[in-house]
Amino acid sequence: MKLSEMRELLARRDIQLTKSLGQNFLHDAHQLERIVAMAELTRADKVLEIGPGLGPLTELLLVKAGEVLAVEMDGRLVEFLAERFGLVPKAGMPDHNAPLAPDNQEGKAANLPDNLFLVHDDALALLKREPRDWGDWKLVANLPYSVASPVLVELAAGVRSPKLMVVTLQLEVAQRLMAPADDDHYGILTLLVQLDFEPRGWFKIPPGCFFPSPEVESACVCLVRRAAPLLAEERRGLFRRIVKKAFSQRRKMMLKLLKQEWPKEQLEAALAELNISPMERAEKLSLEQFVALTGKLSAS
Repeated sequence: MKLSEMRELLARRDIQLTKSLGQNFLHDAHQLERIVAMAELTRADKVLEIGPGLGPLTELLLVKAGEVLAVEMDGRLVEFLAERFGLVPKAGMPDHNAPLAPDNQEGKAANLPDNLFLVHDDALALLKREPRDWGDWKLVANLPYSVASPVLVELAAGVRSPKLMVVTLQLEVAQRLMAPADDDHYGILTLLVQLDFEPRGWFKIPPGCFFPSPEVESACVCLVRRAAPLLAEERRGLFRRIVKKAFSQRRKMMLKLLKQEWPKEQLEAALAELNISPMERAEKLSLEQFVALTGKLSAS
């Protein structure tokens, strides 16, 4: 979909895009193709797309993937997508064991897709309300920037997370997702996502590739689910508590922050066993050290 077509379509339907919803639509064909290529899709893949907007990425996904589940919050865009792809939008997730093809295929034009399921809902609320196993899925999406971080944290947690996530988001968020320890961007989001996903690669996308052009820079990142979990399911809650408390005041020594919730002697013993200085700040600790600290504190 060219920029001129996007402008004309929005004007004809009198759709005023909403900044609070993070509605910046990617129209550049080259960047869209780069996103799809990074996802390495085959006809065996099932794809979750959050925030399809006017459907330029959706169209490419339908060609490469076996099934596409698109979740759109804006009712005006849902109406357009339904017309464009010949669908009846739903208000919730399809059944786990049912094929994604909607139940209105009879009499459908031959040039319209039969592997797309369109959901009209708030994606973050839907993921929390209807948890499911995404283990055989890939997330490929130009995420609305207003909900990108919480959506990724919600999807990334645990054994039911997608096997691959290729997402376009604000550059600053992308840098947090990809950051190593002792980096200015390293923090809570880094650790909550990298606990289950390894960064594979990323590339910047100029503001002019979107309509309207965002005031911030953007990037597409690729995250691959780890082959084996670093932490047992029952210890994840403790890991989150430790990480959030350790980064609650970034420039303070981690021990001073953690002893608000754990006995000082217990913390000092755990840190000593792991050869971590009691003077260390959270940003200096690697993911593996936070995992090890979680193990020590859960066992004592």
